Amino acid sequence: MPAGLLRVVTAGSVDDGKSTLVGRLLHDAKAVLADQMTAVEAASERRGYEGADLALLVDGLRAEREQGITIDVAYRYFATPRRTFILADTPGHVQYTRNTVTGASTADVAVILVDARSGVVEQTKRHLAVASLLRVSEIVLAVNKMDLVEFSEAVFDAIVTDFAAAAASLGVAHFTPIPVAALSGANIVTKSQQLDWYGGQALLEFLETVEPAVRADLPARFPVQVVLRPRTAEHPDYRGYAGRVEAGVLHRGDKVQVLPSGRVSVVAGIDTPTGELSEAPAGRSVTVRLEDDVDIARGDLIVVDGVPAPVVTRELQATVCWLTDRPLRAADRYQLRHTTRDVRAIVDLVESKLDIATVTPVPASELNLNDIGTVRIRLAEPIIVDPYALNRSTGAFLLVDENTGATVAAGLVR
Repeated sequence: MPAGLLRVVTAGSVDDGKSTLVGRLLHDAKAVLADQMTAVEAASERRGYEGADLALLVDGLRAEREQGITIDVAYRYFATPRRTFILADTPGHVQYTRNTVTGASTADVAVILVDARSGVVEQTKRHLAVASLLRVSEIVLAVNKMDLVEFSEAVFDAIVTDFAAAAASLGVAHFTPIPVAALSGANIVTKSQQLDWYGGQALLEFLETVEPAVRADLPARFPVQVVLRPRTAEHPDYRGYAGRVEAGVLHRGDKVQVLPSGRVSVVAGIDTPTGELSEAPAGRSVTVRLEDDVDIARGDLIVVDGVPAPVVTRELQATVCWLTDRPLRAADRYQLRHTTRDVRAIVDLVESKLDIATVTPVPASELNLNDIGTVRIRLAEPIIVDPYALNRSTGAFLLVDENTGATVAAGLVR
């Protein structure tokens, strides 16, 4: 039986019913406290609704409640007897695509909603492209508002066909289509008799049983966040390197290499606030001690020998999602933030951008707000990367405006 944490992101076009679906999921899964439900019922009554508007369970900002839209990424934590979830409800408006990138960047499953009346639209393809580029391992096509098309199997099949064509163009080999009606709860937590032609699982059952693909075979990657040298009477000679294991498993006794210097040593110990470990898996924050006195600084990467090896480079070809109004052009300069390392960067070339209508790359000389494209970047100092397809941490970076400190792009190493 699946166990542990599952990260889910919901995305879709405006008014496809994302917040209602999430609210219904929380309500029917018994994950709503009584006082929360009372507040939602009171707010719904003030608006003149006949029943409780479950979308208000996730539309937390005052501006969202007043306008009836989702602006921010709304995170909700809940659990069932089978699994624990972190669910991110992201905005539908095109100008908030950057929020969708944020929600999808750590997700195991992406639930992309489509209104059964309007089918696959441009924003559907944009969200599918984001989920594909960010390597979300499981994609669900939730065809919502099936009650408004009389629960028609033909309508559902036509939408699945259109979505499959877009998925194939983006190299998405597999997705799971589920017909739902979030307002009434059909196929959200339990199967609906009105959808008796559908032979698959209800949405929650799928989320409880899905096993996302996990790359457990990568060699260990440990970006150094801070060097610890307390120099106290109790620890006069202590030298440790604190950070989080971003891939693989780091063991005491492992022969490691420090990049970019190339120095070699052996892991002497792995420390935590609660004691020493013999090994640290990906996602664990620890302090590593080495047998040799090696010159290590923040931004260095400690790796275990193995295949594939990381690449030390000052040039990148990358896919970026552009997140600001000012266009990205060749010769633009930014700060590139990768794991725990910041370096200055210059854009050598904008190669192409994704045409959302056809879901294919087309030549381009610049990227505008919400564009997804391929660029070449040159760096002032070397960084250590893996392709994003192999490692979502060491294969990702941000571009930051040096003058304002604003994040202008999310990038994926190709």
